[in-house]
Amino acid sequence: MNVADAMTPREDVVTVNLPGTRNDILEYLQERAFSSVPVVKDDGDGEKYRGLVSRDDLIERPEEDQLAMLMRDVPTTTAETSIPEVAALIVRAGTRRVPVVEDGRLEGIVTVTDVVRAIADGEQDGDTEVGELARRDVNTTYVETPLTVAEREISYAQVPYTVVLDDEGEMSGMLTEVDVVAVARVVEGEDDTGDSIADDDDDWKWESIKAVGNSYLPTRNVEIPVEPVRGFMTDEVVTVTRRRTAREAAQTMLKNDIEQIPLVSGDELVGIVRDVDLLAGLQDE
Repeated sequence: MNVADAMTPREDVVTVNLPGTRNDILEYLQERAFSSVPVVKDDGDGEKYRGLVSRDDLIERPEEDQLAMLMRDVPTTTAETSIPEVAALIVRAGTRRVPVVEDGRLEGIVTVTDVVRAIADGEQDGDTEVGELARRDVNTTYVETPLTVAEREISYAQVPYTVVLDDEGEMSGMLTEVDVVAVARVVEGEDDTGDSIADDDDDWKWESIKAVGNSYLPTRNVEIPVEPVRGFMTDEVVTVTRRRTAREAAQTMLKNDIEQIPLVSGDELVGIVRDVDLLAGLQDE
């Protein structure tokens, strides 16, 4: 099975165009829960692929408004690449979407979900037990933690989720990047630069400029509610046991539209299996 058999073709891929602003992409990341969106530009000879803007980029760089500054380079692939090969590329690059590009043109996009679907449908190997694929290091937060703090915990842990624990340390819910972006709001304001412009008596001045009053610079920031995560988390958590297969886990993820499932032994949380972990099981094929 090749990328061409699994990818979303160009005519069905949502893109944003250069030049543009963060507002052009925010709707797709919030309302459609995309992890990232490709950026294209018409250079006179037709449309050319330029890069991706992800939900991480919007949160990590709240002061930046222009798509050209927000977008990042990610590895690309071709339609003829095999699914195990593109799975290995996704895992190595730490990305969720790989643009399919030919001669600078965007031909489509293949995502983690596309590969998970191939596993769920039996088109790729899915017999490995999830106990062999799951991670034992689980990112967690307290149910009363302010959402702003939980978002920072997720960012610093470099994972797209956190398992929410109650007063007894038991699993109470799941909070994901998607939940955070869904309630994020871009706000505008001004930063006070103070009287920091040099005058004639400053040794470090490069030229004679005198400040008159305070100076202000326009700013744009992502505002996140400060209420406890209990108000934003999913409290009905789907779990999996170590004996379940990768195919069964893939089917569960697709059915519930989730990217990770806590691994339990009885009532005890013992790990986490993410959709990208299912891809890791294909790399040796």
